[in-house]
Amino acid sequence: MPSESDKWGWKHVSVFGGFDKGSGTKRWKCNHCNLRYNGSYSRVRAHLLGFSGVGVKSCPAIDTSLKESFQILEEERVARKRKRTSGAGKHSKRIRTSRTNLTCVTKDDVDEILARFFFADGLDANIINSPYFHEMIKAVAAFGPGYEPLSLHELSCSFLSKEKEKIEKHVALVRESWSHTGCTLLCIGHLHDLSGSFQLNIFVSSPRGLSFLKATSVDSIDGAGNSVVCVLRNTVLEVGPTNVVQIISHLGHTKTFPESFTLSEFPHIFCSPCSSHSFKILMEDIAELNWIRPVIVHAKEIEKCMTTFQNSSRCVLNQQLKGTSDSLFSKIAPSCYIVRKILELQQAFQEVVVREEWKQWKLSIPRDFGSIEADILGEDFWSRAHMLLQICEPFIRLFAMLNIDRCVMGDVHEWRFQAIDAVKSTGIDSNAFNQLEGLIDNRWDVLFSPLHSAGYILNPKYFGRGQTKDKAVMRGWKTTLERYECESAARRVLREQLSSFLRLEGSLGEEDAVDCRDKMDPVAWWENFGFEIPQLQTLAIKVLSQVSSVAMCEVIWRHNGNPFQFTNDGQGLQRGDDHVYVQNNLRLKGHKMDFQAHQPLRDMVLSSPTEFKAKAVPS
Repeated sequence: MPSESDKWGWKHVSVFGGFDKGSGTKRWKCNHCNLRYNGSYSRVRAHLLGFSGVGVKSCPAIDTSLKESFQILEEERVARKRKRTSGAGKHSKRIRTSRTNLTCVTKDDVDEILARFFFADGLDANIINSPYFHEMIKAVAAFGPGYEPLSLHELSCSFLSKEKEKIEKHVALVRESWSHTGCTLLCIGHLHDLSGSFQLNIFVSSPRGLSFLKATSVDSIDGAGNSVVCVLRNTVLEVGPTNVVQIISHLGHTKTFPESFTLSEFPHIFCSPCSSHSFKILMEDIAELNWIRPVIVHAKEIEKCMTTFQNSSRCVLNQQLKGTSDSLFSKIAPSCYIVRKILELQQAFQEVVVREEWKQWKLSIPRDFGSIEADILGEDFWSRAHMLLQICEPFIRLFAMLNIDRCVMGDVHEWRFQAIDAVKSTGIDSNAFNQLEGLIDNRWDVLFSPLHSAGYILNPKYFGRGQTKDKAVMRGWKTTLERYECESAARRVLREQLSSFLRLEGSLGEEDAVDCRDKMDPVAWWENFGFEIPQLQTLAIKVLSQVSSVAMCEVIWRHNGNPFQFTNDGQGLQRGDDHVYVQNNLRLKGHKMDFQAHQPLRDMVLSSPTEFKAKAVPS
């Protein structure tokens, strides 16, 4: 056991005596601030180094340089202790004083105890990946063996309140920016399996960050009383009607709340569809086109046939047929994903259907698979499958963009044009291409918010793309003005200022303004160069500051665990609400911390198109 002389902290306090003979608990006074405490050396160290959670305050009289000196002394003490422990381990067996009090443990011991904790209490194994879990482990290890865990009461009361207070202070700072940039209310919901009530979760998004606002149970989706409409009305009033630019909702299998809600009470607020979910609908609409649908039908028939064959044989395609569950294709375009999965196995399938095993199997079953065999051995199906994937690939890249937690107003229209140009470059038949383009034009105004059109016009990096000649873009711009301003005189000012922007009048045409169009964040660009047209500047900042998808909120909600189980002391419900508030906001922060780890994958998805080469043009 190390001597007391090795504990440098005793030199900076005055000891008045101990409570019990041989006890480490002493009465002492800090030589720097004169505060008095009862406790062991762990409290002395915590007081001098500024550790919290052990019943002592950080010494207010110690400056940064002195604290750094103390930290060096502590690191040297820990290093000496480890050296002694390591040396003892070479010459003797590990010594255990009890099952719960280990004086000398190895990495394997710690791992075993940690795993047992997860298994015994049924914890979600994904907690291992949480940045907060790793932060906790490092903090406990740095504190040392003297750390005593919190009690249940401390965890559910004082520390929950402290964490909530910290988050509320952060949200208050974020809230200050809403009057300048505007914000978006993001709503997701689901039905409780047992109670049948509807759970509504509301987030607020702005350039300063995404925050969780509240979760509440409602009795109905629409109508009076405790409904989604009623909750959203109160939320808009809480956030500030002038701060809210749009509301995006995705309420599971239920319908969204009536748009008449905003038209009647808050006519300037947009009820925008979630772009991610709208995009899924658009991809399924494309899959139903009369020259695409047969390819998907044949792919499903091939998959079913080969699955049936391999279940009655020793075929080696079992794992490959299952595909990749987390593929972007499977999420955004499940019908097209089947075609992709079959196309990847083209060579393997063609090798299977010429085997004797296949021929014997065909004779043993009543159904005729001759047409499927012809598709596998022929060229027509595979060439059409290649073409289908070349059509889908640009849209899948768009979906990847929409799931990133950042502003995308204006990007949707640009990606739409890029996708259509990419499809056209494949050499697709003109009639089929016109049918595809017509479908997208007809569905665009229904599936996507007019704010995308306004963003495409106002985003400086898309300047000069001929927006004023595109009917869909100008329809969206017109709708945006009518919702944003109820007076025709105010709309006229905005139209005149848009012309000034498009003509590069005044400061908008200066060298710096032109040079920075695609080098600066679009909101920052308008803040720097739009001052001569202030009304349009305000509109541009608010439009370009909004997001278009609830995807991030759904990720946070899906990974939520169960709230703490509180005793029925009259405060359990409030503590449960506080925990949901703290949990969701910490998960948002944790996801942001973890974003860099997944960035290479996103960059790969958004890089060059998938190399599928068309062998023929569908008729």
